[in-house]
Amino acid sequence: MLSAEKNRQLTQVGPGTPMGEVLRRHWHPVAGVDALAREPIHPLRLLGEDFVLFRTLDGGHGLVERRCRHRNADLAYGMVEAGGIRCSYHGWQYATDGRCIEQPYEDVVDPQGRLRARACLQAGLVRVKAGLLWAYIGPQPAPELPDWEPFHWAHGFVQAVFAEVPCNWLQTQENSIDPVHFEWMHANWSRRLAGRTGPYAPRHLKLGFEEFEHGFLYKRVSEDTDESHPLWTIGRVCLWPHGFFLGDHFEWRVPVDDETTLSVTWSFIRVPREREPFVQAEIPTWTSPVRDAASGRWITSHVINQDIVAWVGQGTVTDRTRETLGASDRGIAMLRRRLLDDIEAVAAGRDPKGVMRDPARNQRVTLPSDHRDFFLHGLPLADYLRHPKWGRLLQGFIFHAGQPEAVRQASEAALGVPQREITIIDL
Repeated sequence: MLSAEKNRQLTQVGPGTPMGEVLRRHWHPVAGVDALAREPIHPLRLLGEDFVLFRTLDGGHGLVERRCRHRNADLAYGMVEAGGIRCSYHGWQYATDGRCIEQPYEDVVDPQGRLRARACLQAGLVRVKAGLLWAYIGPQPAPELPDWEPFHWAHGFVQAVFAEVPCNWLQTQENSIDPVHFEWMHANWSRRLAGRTGPYAPRHLKLGFEEFEHGFLYKRVSEDTDESHPLWTIGRVCLWPHGFFLGDHFEWRVPVDDETTLSVTWSFIRVPREREPFVQAEIPTWTSPVRDAASGRWITSHVINQDIVAWVGQGTVTDRTRETLGASDRGIAMLRRRLLDDIEAVAAGRDPKGVMRDPARNQRVTLPSDHRDFFLHGLPLADYLRHPKWGRLLQGFIFHAGQPEAVRQASEAALGVPQREITIIDL
């Protein structure tokens, strides 16, 4: 368990808080490139601060604080221009770096622009990668935006999914270093939800946790595997500071504020070899519901929806002083200790774990993956369908409920396989 003070240190993310300062040293995925192409202004709350993310008329992107410096009008209802955004109230215009570059009436009476110089907005940086828009709101110089190898894989259908989760970021990220929950939540509980009382999934027999440059690895042996299995020899990646990499997809848990998390999933589904070459023109992004519209209950049909049930069920900010941790939670303890070390590092003027500064080392960075060869080289359709894991992913999107029909149709056209409706997943 943690003391109440350490729990506050790890969970509070606003400006000036210890963990907020750590997380401001990292890039965060915050929106889809396609979403800003459809609607060029996107209100964004990140690490307890309010911004507008926008796409300029000339195709650039900006991130500035949400309130105009004139009389606090909401720039979420502004208008984009070439190179910036304009307030709809009195026309003050801001560049993507936050400088006020036009005040239509004031410029008539003050052509030297003395008022403009005093009306700058806080601005962050925005970069495009893998169909996502990434934001950085920390001190300069900004670190490298990680260039993970899967972002460059060919012949795959990619989609990204966003979901707003009403709880603190840390309890969502601790899920990324918790292998035993797969056995119970995504297998045994799924079977009960489907009306079955058994059989129970193979039990975990052995767990391992290791730290590496980009986070932690968890490894596991269950009753149906042994130490020659890739889940033990390679494992899965708890990606620093708030990500999860499982070979075929990334998950990030972006802190909106102390009580809300933006769940972001980036999924790569390899097309069968018969469908190559496949080039995706645009990566679709969409928002998944977390509650059933009719009943108001949490959705439990898909993998990450089930995870959300566990996350929010712990409370908005879980009270870690009342925990009873066991041997399966060794990875959780390691994660917390490293985050506390990061707080000390930043307070001392050093970079936290996971920050990359060398552009030469930030090129198609590989991560441990139990099936990397499959994603690089693919399988013929017949072999693909027979595969116990990838065959299931080929035939339906298991991670989030609410996939739009247009995305389902695009996936089916790319993969050449009918996409079935998921009622209850069973891993």
